[in-house]
Amino acid sequence: MKPPEAGLTRALSLTASGFTRALSLLAVLAAVGLLPWLSGRDPALTVLRARSAEQEPTREALDAVRRDLGLDAGPLSLLRSWAGDLVRGDLGVSWVSGGDVLPSVVAGLQVSLALMGAAFGVALVLAGALVAPVLVRGRRSAGASAAMLAAVPEFLLATVGLLVCGVWLRWLPTSGWQGPEYMVLPALALGVPAGGLLGRLVADALPAVLDERWVELWRGAGVNRTLISAAALRRVLPPLVPQFGMVAVGLTGGAVAVETVFAVPGIGRTALGAAKSQDLPLLQGAVLALLLLGLAVGATAAFTRRWLLGPALRDAGLSLPPVRPLRSHPAIVLTLFTLLTVTVGWGLLRDPYAVHTANRLAAPSWSHPLGTDGLGRDVLARLGHGAAPTVGTAAAVCLLSLLLALALGFLPGVAAGAADIANALPPVIVGILVAAAAGPGTGGAALAVALISWPPLAAHAAALVQEVRASSFLLAQRAIGAPPSWILTRHVLPCVAAPVARHALLRLPGIALALASLGFLGLGAQPPAPEWGLLLDESRAYVERAPWAALAPATALALLAGLAVTASAYARGRTPGRTRHVDA
Repeated sequence: MKPPEAGLTRALSLTASGFTRALSLLAVLAAVGLLPWLSGRDPALTVLRARSAEQEPTREALDAVRRDLGLDAGPLSLLRSWAGDLVRGDLGVSWVSGGDVLPSVVAGLQVSLALMGAAFGVALVLAGALVAPVLVRGRRSAGASAAMLAAVPEFLLATVGLLVCGVWLRWLPTSGWQGPEYMVLPALALGVPAGGLLGRLVADALPAVLDERWVELWRGAGVNRTLISAAALRRVLPPLVPQFGMVAVGLTGGAVAVETVFAVPGIGRTALGAAKSQDLPLLQGAVLALLLLGLAVGATAAFTRRWLLGPALRDAGLSLPPVRPLRSHPAIVLTLFTLLTVTVGWGLLRDPYAVHTANRLAAPSWSHPLGTDGLGRDVLARLGHGAAPTVGTAAAVCLLSLLLALALGFLPGVAAGAADIANALPPVIVGILVAAAAGPGTGGAALAVALISWPPLAAHAAALVQEVRASSFLLAQRAIGAPPSWILTRHVLPCVAAPVARHALLRLPGIALALASLGFLGLGAQPPAPEWGLLLDESRAYVERAPWAALAPATALALLAGLAVTASAYARGRTPGRTRHVDA
């Protein structure tokens, strides 16, 4: 029978989660509504130019736009009017096109959901391919290969896929959205990095489960290997289910760059276009749709996780897998570190800003080992000088997200609601809001990514904290009178901090890519800075003629991902593991 304290705690947690969810939702919608005024630009001028670029912005024309849109009443009046219409199911009328917002939002959401389903299917297939060898061998993780897949830039995959499969081979269409064949290339571009991330998380958790006593007993009893694999997957999935949900939402709202490359009329591209033209009603409708989608997926993931855990979570009958660190071979760590260090060090000896138009798009040679870009600048020099701002900023954001996630993991009721809202927002939208208030730049881009990069880590930490607290060995510690501080520092934190830290390292290249996507849209690092994401953006226009300019920063990001994960595994392998025996 469930004790009354547990019921009270759960009620308080649900109340806190609902309150933070509602408060976060209101804050985001208010920030979107105030965007024209936060930017310091005249929204009437932006709307006039969006409606008719040829019309002169005279005082009379601007006053007419203000009266038509109700801008003369002020931002608070607009927010109240929009909220009132929303209660009646009306999202308003587009400031630019004059059409109803609701059909545009629904159409964009339908396209994005279809693309999300296809990309998530690709991610699951790839994750399964990465996990299968671990189930067969039972001793090793997926290694650095999955992390390197997770670090491949989506917009680079999209560009390469468009050129190879669409332009050169003419196998698939390159733009638009008119049938199932149009989603193949975008789904592959989005699904490969997501599959690498999910496959790495699952494969990292499987070996400890496969070492448990019940697996040995089942094998001795002649149980089919397929049934053992299914049971092992069910054992490791509960703390990772929130990550699957967050990846699904990210595939919908975070696909702005891919939708732009393939001209896919999805909800992310709709929101970006509305933000650029300051079409406030359309932007509010698109953001609201993304937020509702995030809340729905989050609720589904929470229900699925509780179903997988069953009554063990309620009855404090969970037994956790023993912590068994996986050690990478030192040669792998040394090789990746040497490649990155030598490349960056060699590039630091060169001038990243010297322009030689006569040598533009030159192929790799002894004088330019990685070739030159569209202005004749040395790619190796720009890669080397861009390492510090790229990796340093991403590492700072990653560390901040990790600390915040560990703190919020012990307050799941408070964190859950805010995490659902933050995870539903694409980095582009948050970047627009931050840039409107603080201006574009590296600091604003870092703040934008930090605001939305903590939810996956916090969800992972909260899931682990909940399972540790419900485990039988912790119940025994309480029974013998162990103080809460002892339980926290000696049992809970060691079980939570290590896997979440490895998860944070796995997301380091993804954070770097998020910063790169903001630079790609003019919201992050500005030219002529040699930031790696900016290098990718600058090379997109001539990737067919000079692919080396794009491959250099993309390869560097992939090597960074492999180094982060293998170095972490090697460090854990050198620390003597502490096996904890618990009752089943």
